[in-house]
Amino acid sequence: QMRAHAHQQLVDGDDSAPTHAPQVAPAEDATLLVANDADGGLLTQVHTLPLPQDPGSRARAVLGKLLDLYAAPDATHPVPGGAASVAQVFLLPLPVPALPSTQPQTPTTTDDTTGPQLAIVNLTGSFVANHPSGLETETLTVLSLCGTLHANLPRVTQVRFLVDGAVRPTLAGHADLTRAYLATEAVPSEENHP
Repeated sequence: QMRAHAHQQLVDGDDSAPTHAPQVAPAEDATLLVANDADGGLLTQVHTLPLPQDPGSRARAVLGKLLDLYAAPDATHPVPGGAASVAQVFLLPLPVPALPSTQPQTPTTTDDTTGPQLAIVNLTGSFVANHPSGLETETLTVLSLCGTLHANLPRVTQVRFLVDGAVRPTLAGHADLTRAYLATEAVPSEENHP
C-alpha cells in the first residue's frame, strides 16, 4: 500500500518543466586587457559576449572570457583554467575621502550607485595551483584582471584577490595577493608595460 502511494505521488508529482523560458543576457561589447608574454604588455581587445545586468555577474563574465582566452591553445599568455577559475566577484562600496572644509561634514559614506567600488575576485585553488610561476607572468595576469574589470566597470577602482575564499600570500610565488591593487595601474597607454 505504501509502495502504491509513493508511486502515485511520483505520477501526480509537480511538473518540473520551467514555467518561464530562461533569460539569456543580451550580447554586448566587452573590453578585455589581454596579456602578451612576447612583449610583456597588455593589449586592448573588444569581444562581443552575453553580459548580465547584475554588476557582479557582469564582472565574472568578462573575467571568465579573459581567462578562456588564456586557456586557448594559441594564447599569448598561456594560463590553464578558463572561465571556471573565477568562483565569484563581489563589488563593495569604498569610502570617499573627506575634503578639507570649514563646514562640519557628515560621515563619508558612498552612494552604492555612483561611488567608487572595491572588487573582490575569488579565484579557485586549482587555477592558482596550475598558474605558471614567475614575476612577470603573475604580474601580467593580475594587471590584466584588474584592467579588464576597470574597463568594463569604471567604478571599480581597487581590486583584491582571494583564493577559495581565503587570503593567500602570492599567486604562484611572486605576485602579492595580500594587497589591494589600484585598477588604474593596469590601464595601458602607448608605452605602458608592467
